[in-house]
Amino acid sequence: MATLRDIRRQLHSVKNIEKITQAMEMVAASRLRRAQNKAEASIPYYLKLKEILDNLLGGSEDLTHPLITPRKVKKTAVIVVAGDRGLCGSYNQAVFNAADKFLQKFNLNEVEVIPVGRKAVNHYAAGKYQTAHAIPVWGGKITHEEIHAFTHAIIERYLKEELDEVWVIYTHFVSLAKRSIVIDKFLNIEFEKKEARPPNYILEPNAYDIFAEILPRYSSAKISSVLNEAYLSELAARIFSMRAATKNSEEMITSLTLVRNKIRQSSITRELIEITSGAESLK
Repeated sequence: MATLRDIRRQLHSVKNIEKITQAMEMVAASRLRRAQNKAEASIPYYLKLKEILDNLLGGSEDLTHPLITPRKVKKTAVIVVAGDRGLCGSYNQAVFNAADKFLQKFNLNEVEVIPVGRKAVNHYAAGKYQTAHAIPVWGGKITHEEIHAFTHAIIERYLKEELDEVWVIYTHFVSLAKRSIVIDKFLNIEFEKKEARPPNYILEPNAYDIFAEILPRYSSAKISSVLNEAYLSELAARIFSMRAATKNSEEMITSLTLVRNKIRQSSITRELIEITSGAESLK
C-alpha cells in the first residue's frame, strides 16, 4: 500500500505536469494566432495567380506548358508533410496512415517519398521507400526562399522527366476543432478550363512567356499554402492534446488528494485510538 509520502510525491509530480501542459497549450495558442494571420495574408496572392492562369488558359486553346501537360507515369513522388515534434495527439500518425495507404498503390521502384518535418523524415528513414529532397526541420519558420528552392528542385526533376507526377499529402485546417487529411496532385498542374473573363491588364510580351513565368510562382505559392495549413493543423492538434492532458492531470490531482486525505484521516484515527487505549491502560 502506498504511504503518505508516496502519495505526496506523486501529487507533486502531477501538479508539475499540469503546469507544463497548461504552458504548452498557451504557447501553441499564441503561435496559432500568428500562423493564422500569416496564412490569411498569403491567400490573396495565391488566388490572384490562379485567376491569371485561369484567364490565360481560357483565352487560348493552344497555350500549353510541360508543367500542365500530363504524360505516361513511370515515376511518382509523394510529398508527405508532418510535424517536427510530437505532443499533438494523433496528428502525425493520421498523416502517416493516409500516406502509407496511398503509397501501397505503387510498386517500390516506381515511387519515392519527399518527407517534410522531422517526424516524417524519421518515419521513412529506415523504411522501404526511397526518399529525396527532405526538409527535416521547418516548424512553421521556413522562409519563402527555402520554399522556392524546394519547389524549384522538384520542378527541375519533373521537367527533366525524372518524375512524371508529384502528389502532396498534408492536413487541411478547417477550424480549431476540425481538420482533414488531403491527398492532392501537385504536378502536373491541373486547371479547370473556364470561359475567360475580360482581364483588367495587358499582356506583355505575350501570353506564353507570362504563363511560363507564373507557373513556377504558382507552384511555390501552393507549397507555401500547404505548409501554412499543415502548421496550423499541428498547432490546433497540440492545443487539444495539451488541453486533454491538463484535464486528465486535474482529475488525477483530485483523485490523489482524496487518497491522501483518506490516508491522513486513517493515520490520525489510528493515533487517536492508540492514545485512547494507552490512557485507558493507565487507569
